[in-house]
Amino acid sequence: MQQIEELINNLVKSLYDVEVATKLTRTDEKFGDFTSNVALQLASKLPNPPADGPRAIAQQIVDNLAHESIAKAEVAGPGFINLTLSDQALAMLTRQPLALQRQDSTVVIETNNPNPFKAMHIGHAFNAIIADTIANLLEASGAHTYRVSYHGDVGLHVGKSMYSLLKFVDGDVGRLADVAEDERNVFMARMYAEGARAYKENEAAKAEIESLAKQSFTRGDAVYAQVYETVFDWSFEQIDSMVARLGNKPTSQRFLESDAELRGVKIVKDNVPKVFQESDGALMFKGSDYGSFDNVFVGKNGNGLYAARDLGLMQLKNEQYHPHRSYIVTAEEQRAYFVGVIAAAELCIPAMHGQTLNITTGTVKLASGKMSSRDGDVLDIAWLFHQVAEAIKARGGEPDDQLVAGVLRYEFLKVRIGGDVVFDINEAVSLQGNSGPYLQYAHARARSILLKGHVDAGQDWQQQQLEKDERTLVRKIGEYAEVADLAIGELMPHHVANYLYELAQTFNRFYEGNRVIGDARQSQRLGLVAAYANTLKCGMELLGMHAPDVM
Repeated sequence: MQQIEELINNLVKSLYDVEVATKLTRTDEKFGDFTSNVALQLASKLPNPPADGPRAIAQQIVDNLAHESIAKAEVAGPGFINLTLSDQALAMLTRQPLALQRQDSTVVIETNNPNPFKAMHIGHAFNAIIADTIANLLEASGAHTYRVSYHGDVGLHVGKSMYSLLKFVDGDVGRLADVAEDERNVFMARMYAEGARAYKENEAAKAEIESLAKQSFTRGDAVYAQVYETVFDWSFEQIDSMVARLGNKPTSQRFLESDAELRGVKIVKDNVPKVFQESDGALMFKGSDYGSFDNVFVGKNGNGLYAARDLGLMQLKNEQYHPHRSYIVTAEEQRAYFVGVIAAAELCIPAMHGQTLNITTGTVKLASGKMSSRDGDVLDIAWLFHQVAEAIKARGGEPDDQLVAGVLRYEFLKVRIGGDVVFDINEAVSLQGNSGPYLQYAHARARSILLKGHVDAGQDWQQQQLEKDERTLVRKIGEYAEVADLAIGELMPHHVANYLYELAQTFNRFYEGNRVIGDARQSQRLGLVAAYANTLKCGMELLGMHAPDVM
């Protein structure tokens, strides 16, 4: 396609002595394979355009356009140039590599950030899946990609959990051994919820929780330390297990707020009054001057708050990886907060200007009446996995973690990042609609067809003439590299998800009307089925989904 675009550019230069940058775009099949509006662009650039305007220019280009890949070129509408490729050229597009696999850069992305001492819930799953898939796209671009995680191991949320945990053990840390492993996530959620409620409703409890929060930095009391360390270990066992079940790739480093605390506080204090100002004993940043809001980074007690820790984390990631870009994926509600933190970081450390980018997501909304949490407040991931698995069983399926993860990943990724996801469990597990299982089954079905024939016999299918339905399928397969490049360029995986659904639909229509095994064209069609299955698998892997051979 680049050859044809360059050919048109050179032709325009020869005919009109004008430099243009032709861009071929896909068009409806009834008009051809690609179209260009180069003639319409030229009409406004020529000093003496022809009387018939863009149509005449387009016709002159078409009359002089010759390339072995072009079967037909014609003028349409006010001056569009429609091109139909030869069957062989169209087939070659199914083997087109990703154009963006050339980046020589280093990127860091936080792919999971749940805090210990709390349960992992559906919101954590949503952000983890999106961040991991963005990391896949960055890797596909050729960037050296490092997945990291960041977790709050100190502060008020720890104090709220420890308030309940210490009451639970009542001096006997051995009581924690009574909590079954598969109940730990729910247990931690309950402990945090009880502490949070006490903090809100009881002044005496609030004072005690604030004291326990301070102890999270020192852990000098023996019982406190033992409970903290036990539940801390539980937390990361759960986090690592759940993130793996979601299909995320492992992280290369885990950062903790306690690691970032001292760094952040030092940066803030070193930049007073240039960047930060004292306000009633605290150190604050006037984020309102930078499109954010005024925010306290260091409290009057000298302890760093969230913003100071995020500042310290940015410096830690910069020292560890020296990235060209560092991505943070958060909910939309944190956008303004990170605008301020990033502005402060760039003022303190100019070398980090433009390095950190915040990608914000929408929220997950549960379809009314479809799901309910046994705990009321939190939809923890283990419970969600169970519900999805039960829904698959109810439809006669045999669920495993890869299938369930495919359900969740596809539901979260088919919506443009930033949009809200309405999660309907019945639609999500359906084999008939726009769902993860639909794609997984489509891949398994294609592989079963290939098992019935001899794929090697179809290796030369790209050199054969195509029938109408075959050509339609080849056109769709050939779009993959363009769609993947678009998703990579925008860091928007929904482009790939939507394309895969359309691809599977196109194949199903082809297969309904065209026999493969036992047909006179079996050899060519097996090659076509293999190309389809391989493309489907590539796209699913880009989304972090397992493509099963049997289902």
